[in-house]
Amino acid sequence: MSRPAQVSMQDVAKEAGVSPQTVSRVANGSDAVKPETRQKVEAAMQKLGYRPNYAARALKRGRFQDIGVVMFNTASFGNSRILDSIISSAAEDDYSVTIQTMRHGAERTLASAVERMQRQPVDGVIVVLEERISDFVGYKPPKELPVVLICEGAADHCPTVDADQYGCSTAIVDYLMSKGHKTVYHIAGPATSRAAESRARGWREALEQMGAPVPSMYIGDWCADSGYQAGVALAHDPNCTAIYAANDQMAYGAILGLQSAGKRVPEDVSVVGVDDSLVDMVPRLNLTTMRMRFGDIGATAFSMVRRQCEGDRVPVGVKTVIPTELVERGSVRDIS
Repeated sequence: MSRPAQVSMQDVAKEAGVSPQTVSRVANGSDAVKPETRQKVEAAMQKLGYRPNYAARALKRGRFQDIGVVMFNTASFGNSRILDSIISSAAEDDYSVTIQTMRHGAERTLASAVERMQRQPVDGVIVVLEERISDFVGYKPPKELPVVLICEGAADHCPTVDADQYGCSTAIVDYLMSKGHKTVYHIAGPATSRAAESRARGWREALEQMGAPVPSMYIGDWCADSGYQAGVALAHDPNCTAIYAANDQMAYGAILGLQSAGKRVPEDVSVVGVDDSLVDMVPRLNLTTMRMRFGDIGATAFSMVRRQCEGDRVPVGVKTVIPTELVERGSVRDIS
């Protein structure tokens, strides 16, 4: 079966009763077209099924007006909010977004991820770097393709942006210790996560700087069940009066685990989470948390890559930090 012939600008011009130059102006978003003429041309495009030639547009503009986004996964709360913000920011500036995920079973490197994205018609790439990879130190992006990293640390050759993962932990420890707790127990995220690693380091070093005991750390997997198991175990530790879980799912699981073992929250044990991801999911949510501003992270990353695509310089070797925000509800008790 033969493929249908591609609709040309000349076909659209004939249908709309205008010149091919006018069709070209409409296809390229030019303002030099009367509104009523634009409507006629767009109606003809829709009727005939015309698709703009993006390669030709790129030759004319010097850009594809498309940004690539690479993620390890798109399903997690933080990643989905970041992606939504990038897409919204791109739409406001007339950019499209091409999404790819890191391949499973293959070597996960910045070089391979960006090389795959280079095969697509994109002007720049945002990589959400949530796991440790082998070539983070010393990676150099292609000269012709701007790369922005959303990750915890600064990179020598790429602009980076993220929330203050380390600082959110030190703030939570300070907050709980100010409520009279002698130490803070921690339920960490998985060992592969850069954010979990930074949050655990912030928790440990904050306690050490205060001269407080550093309890054994429980390692979870970001899911509520792992928090539940940690909560059940910690319910039997008489020294545990405060728990900091590295995300809200594990914090909520810990609360249920504590309660199943006969402990009350916050009367017996205080609990704090991170990210404020349950606010629209759990009725009468009572969990105190450190809110991550994922929308601001995505919008800032898009702004960084767009500015580079349009010829601006964005500093490298430094990380743009998006502040976190403590949201106090009712899961912490002042025992001082």
